[in-house]
Formats: sequence, structure tokens, C-alpha cells
Amino acid sequence: MDERSPLIGAGSAWVGEFSEPAPHTAAELAAVVDLLGRARTVVIGRSRYEASRAAAEAFAAAWPEVGGTVLATVDWPEEAASWLRPARRMTADAPDAWVVAAAPLGFAQLARRLRHSTEWEPSRTVAFASLQDSRLPALADGYVLDGMRGATADGGTWVVRGRWVSTTSYEPGIAAGGER
Repeated sequence: MDERSPLIGAGSAWVGEFSEPAPHTAAELAAVVDLLGRARTVVIGRSRYEASRAAAEAFAAAWPEVGGTVLATVDWPEEAASWLRPARRMTADAPDAWVVAAAPLGFAQLARRLRHSTEWEPSRTVAFASLQDSRLPALADGYVLDGMRGATADGGTWVVRGRWVSTTSYEPGIAAGGER
């Protein structure tokens, strides 16, 4: 594994400013749980914003109700000199999946370190709507997030495919997988 993961620096001014994560919704939380499918053990990762903390806590309370186990919760600041420590903490317990409630800039930094220095797999990662940002894949660099999925605030879903974020709107009466 490559121990290097350069920090996102001044050259990222093209992305503009990111706002703090919005509070999660009940529909969003339900969609996050549904997206985890057969996973049973998860590690939760979150930024230190209040909305991220609240979303992580809500998920940690909901997950055992469907038979799941939270192995750990890892938090990180939006800016850090090194992302290796939280990346190693996120992957130390070898969970079935990861759940992320964070702001885009900090998570992009962490995702780069996760991909370069650990056995993290974005296709086993489910995120809250705060990461549904079309700038995130480019900010994270290349195909670092390819396959990561998430929930929208209205209970729909999104997925990262290469450098694109594709969204599927929630439609009442249609279960996950498109069945009525």
C-alpha cells in the first residue's frame, strides 16, 4: 500500500466553498439503513459538525434495531496535517460496510488516504446526503470514490460512478430494487 496521499491544497480553489452539512431527515436515515443490504457490522465515520454528529448518532441507534452491530465511530476535523490515523481507525475492525456522515472537503481528504493506505472499499460505503455533491469525486481525485452510494434527503439514492454522481429520486410505493 502507498503510504503517501497528498493533501488537497490551494489548487482546489475551483471547487468553491462548501456549506456545513444539513441535518439529516428520517427518510434519509431509512434509506441509509436500506442501502446497507446484508451488511451486519459497520464502522461509522463522521466529521465534527453538529449535523454529522447527530446523523451518526441516529444511525448508531437505528442500526441495532435491524440486527446490525456498530464496531466503532471515528471522527475527524475538516483540516488535518495527516489523515492516516482516522483512516486506520476506520478500517481496523474490518467491517462489512462503512457509513459516513460528513462534509465533502474533509471526507475527500480522508477518502484519498483510505484508498491509498488501507483496504477500504468505496462500494461498501454508504453516506448521508451531505456527500451528495457533484464536486466530490473530482476533489477526491480520480476514481477514489467509485461505487460509493448514499441517500438523498427525500429518501432517494445516489451513487458515484467514476467522476459522476448519479441520483435516483424517491418514489413512494417503490421498494429498493425498483419493485412496486
